[in-house]
Amino acid sequence: MQDRLIVGLDVATTAEASAIVADLGDSCRFYKIGYQLVLAGGLDLARELIGSGCKVFLDMKILDIDHTVARAVENAARLGVSMLTLHAYPKAMRAAAEAARGTDLCLLGVTVLTSMDDADLIEAGYAAGAAELVKRRAAQARAAGIGGIVCSANEAAAVRAIVGDAMAVVTPGIRPAGAATGDQKRVMTPAKAIRAGASHLVVARPIIGAADRRAAASAILKEMQSAS
Repeated sequence: MQDRLIVGLDVATTAEASAIVADLGDSCRFYKIGYQLVLAGGLDLARELIGSGCKVFLDMKILDIDHTVARAVENAARLGVSMLTLHAYPKAMRAAAEAARGTDLCLLGVTVLTSMDDADLIEAGYAAGAAELVKRRAAQARAAGIGGIVCSANEAAAVRAIVGDAMAVVTPGIRPAGAATGDQKRVMTPAKAIRAGASHLVVARPIIGAADRRAAASAILKEMQSAS
């Protein structure tokens, strides 16, 4: 389960992130680094984590012209990260898949952010609701040949039915029972997410904000194991 729990290092500095990694010790070995940390030296931290034997999920949500997408993917592969996100637009996914060919990099198409609901999508100009848009993008990701999908656990079962067993289904917005949801709108407990078909769970605040981070991570891992 340690390879299926991804701890989100959603903090402002690499010093804070390194302290979290030290607190967790050998209880966790897969970490997410996103924009906030990347812009504070997070890529150097990613190299350190990879060098120590940990896995890194680089959450950059790439979207640009095909050439730029491809070059970014090539650089991520050279960095040695295990997973890289891009927005699940068909052209971008096809360009990324071609650039990652022959490498071990797992590309993940981000469908609809877990902080968004149907009303947010309408405001942004989409005609489809979250569930419909996630399913459409999951099918497009499979056709593009990328490694997996990022979606809320609420859509994990529907996505798994579309993409089959080979692709990763990565679910952020995971909250243990009783935990505050914060700015997340489509959330689920660890056990329910695993049963719904998630291959990996991304957990940040319930672990990094806990008084005892190792205990919080261990409890989530235990719940995941019980559901598998």
